Amino acid sequence: QVQLKESGGGLVQAGGSLRLSCAASGRPMSTYNMAWFRQAPGKEREGVSCSRASDGRPSYAPAVKGRFTISRDNAKNAVYLLMDNLKPEDTATYFCAVLGGPECQGASAAYGSWGQGTQVTVSS
Repeated sequence: QVQLKESGGGLVQAGGSLRLSCAASGRPMSTYNMAWFRQAPGKEREGVSCSRASDGRPSYAPAVKGRFTISRDNAKNAVYLLMDNLKPEDTATYFCAVLGGPECQGASAAYGSWGQGTQVTVSS
């Protein structure tokens, strides 16, 4: 199975930026859809962004579109999430996940492998 490890979370003021990284091991990630989810305390895990396996086409949740950018480097077996103009409502634990098949999916249940998460806290 694919092993995933997130890094890059931290504390940032509103309006600031962070870049999250997800390192994959065990299998090449080039054939996988790579996604970022987040979960705040007491909230459901929600999809944030996904990079489609076939061409890297990005998709974003409406709440982050225009502020977050997902990218992937298949040669490095890594996917990144650049988060700009962070808002307090972005505070959550961010998870990397992978999904086989031709398309990204928004439902967390569709994803077969998950990282342990990295905490992002945005202060106002």
